[in-house]
Amino acid sequence: MSAQTHMRREIFEIPQAVETLLTDGAADVRRAASALRDKDPAFMVSVARGSSDHAAKYFKYVSELVAGVPVASVGPSVASIYQRQLKLAGAACLAVSQSGKSPDIVRMAKMAADQGALSLALTNHTDSDLAKVSTHALNLHAGSEISVAATKTFVTSVVTAAWLVAEWRQDTTLLAAIRALPDVLDKATQVDWSVLADEVASKQSLYCLGRGPALAVSNEAALKFKETCQLHAESYSSAEVLHGPVSIVERGFPVLALAAGDKAEASLVEVADQIAAKGAKVFVTSDKAIGATIIPCARTAHPVTDPISLIVSFYATVEQIAQARGINPDAPRHLKKVTETV
Repeated sequence: MSAQTHMRREIFEIPQAVETLLTDGAADVRRAASALRDKDPAFMVSVARGSSDHAAKYFKYVSELVAGVPVASVGPSVASIYQRQLKLAGAACLAVSQSGKSPDIVRMAKMAADQGALSLALTNHTDSDLAKVSTHALNLHAGSEISVAATKTFVTSVVTAAWLVAEWRQDTTLLAAIRALPDVLDKATQVDWSVLADEVASKQSLYCLGRGPALAVSNEAALKFKETCQLHAESYSSAEVLHGPVSIVERGFPVLALAAGDKAEASLVEVADQIAAKGAKVFVTSDKAIGATIIPCARTAHPVTDPISLIVSFYATVEQIAQARGINPDAPRHLKKVTETV
């Protein structure tokens, strides 16, 4: 198998895609942020599926930590299959879809707008149905993405999500960290996680852990292990994994703990060390670990943006793991690039 898969090429395009987004997307993000200030929503809802839903979970944490505004994920089937209306007049609705084509996402976004919510969409296709039913459609500016596994579009989604909140709240520290991301993400593509790859390539099951905003990228990592490596992976908050899931951990069981440099780092590392003490092979992105194996990371200038760097390093590693397992990550079995759910 060629070492230069579409997925690998697209991973290394991420820093430039983010640079393009920050240049070409500025006016649209500022307009949407201004609309959020005018609306001053008491709460927000998100609607998405798959990797896009992980980006929405990241948005939830950024909004709650930076803006103090709660975000709830709503099921797209409420509007499509069940044909119900939600009381959203005082809310904002964020819909995330790379393609903007899935009928259930489009229907939920339209219902939210019809009910009086400020309707925002993050999409790589601003001529899509989702963009047409949304008040503000924010172009992800990721360019062409050929591999079935979304990488550039996920990263530009989470960058846009953080940027939208930072502009909304006029958080100058977070804005500065976002502007510095292209250089940090370039370093993140080069981070060496080969010790993790060597351990995981021959396994059939593992856990991914995160907490706070890093839980969103833990969820994304578990999905990518499944779709690109045919490897069973489950994602848990480090606050929950000891409440039952740890029971199946045995000697040599692999665990990837994705720790951002935030207030949750100490508690996540403590759990990682506890699981390592039970015989698991635990890898953690923190130099505070004692029993778990420390893997390097490219820290950003703000704890909220650290998970973005972590997922880029993960992507570069999971593509290598897929190839080591003899799997083409560009074309996972049973999957296609766009899934349109009713």
